[in-house]
Amino acid sequence: MNVQELAVAVYRIPTDRPEADGTIHWDATTLVLVEATVPSGQRGLGFAYADAAAAAIVQQTLAPAVIGTPVWATGHAWEKMVNRVRNLGRPGVAASAIAAVDIALWDLKAQVLDCPLIQLLPMHRDRVPIYGSGGFTTYTIAELTEQLGGWVAQGISRVKMKIGKGWGTALAEDVERVRAAREAIGPTAALFVDANGGYTVKEAVRQAAHFAEQGVTYFEEPVSSDQLAQLAFVRQQTPLDIAAGEYGYDPWYFRRMLRADAVDILQADATRCLGFTGWLMAADLAYGFDIPFSAHTAPALHAHVGCAAPQLAHVEYFYDHVRIEKMLFEGVLEPAEGCLQPDTTRPGLGLTFKRQDAEQWRVG
Repeated sequence: MNVQELAVAVYRIPTDRPEADGTIHWDATTLVLVEATVPSGQRGLGFAYADAAAAAIVQQTLAPAVIGTPVWATGHAWEKMVNRVRNLGRPGVAASAIAAVDIALWDLKAQVLDCPLIQLLPMHRDRVPIYGSGGFTTYTIAELTEQLGGWVAQGISRVKMKIGKGWGTALAEDVERVRAAREAIGPTAALFVDANGGYTVKEAVRQAAHFAEQGVTYFEEPVSSDQLAQLAFVRQQTPLDIAAGEYGYDPWYFRRMLRADAVDILQADATRCLGFTGWLMAADLAYGFDIPFSAHTAPALHAHVGCAAPQLAHVEYFYDHVRIEKMLFEGVLEPAEGCLQPDTTRPGLGLTFKRQDAEQWRVG
């Protein structure tokens, strides 16, 4: 049985209020949806949070490479796609386009076999721990504390907030917001912070000392992840766990980051790093370096593949994506005791696209 067709569509969903991190502002999120079908009519879906340009790459470059490939040969299809984008520039939009197709092909294979995706993967666990993630720099203190405190009350014992406001131009405000967050979540919940590369090296080291006083344990992208030597230096100068990797688009990126001793926790995002196939490669690299591994955003996708990582610290339960995935798909998992557990009664990813509901956000 061979892949017969790839269909692609783009949806742009506005935020429910202004959002920003340390370095950018946004008012909408774009989702590129891919559906792969076989002659029997069975359909697999995948998606990436990416620019709409990824849809053109799927249609013009990836579909000719994948159509006709046996539905079982996800690895072969992945290799063909990676080779096909050589001259386009693989990292970035092309990698996200491949990711959406690769995820759809994995879902399709599970649909054809009528089994949950988790059962096709090298399962190490049947659920994944999560952390609530949001706390945008545009939020008031009241909004910040309500969101983070709400997650803890829901049983999610780890939460993350954005810092580094205005490229590190509001250092005292960042510290005050962290202090307010700690008061809201209590003394036992884990508090993570994410600067999105907004600090300089010296700012990051000084801020880390303030955050440690509030019991922060995890510091994501204190400086740009493009600067591995700087990231490694900050790691050496603070007791906080340094995390990065969300902008990794291929296994070779993660290998460089690990060789540079730049992180205590390696992140990877299946909607960027060439799909489930690329994400599992990153998970194996982290395991080989004995570095904890974490999934970045897209919890509806990472719940299944996260169960297949040799070791997994957690999956990011990102506010924007949780909201969007519930709007666009049926079968989205609800947290229970701080975890997401794939539904083994539903085939594939367990997601059904709400086509009519989604039409209002379709673009292009």
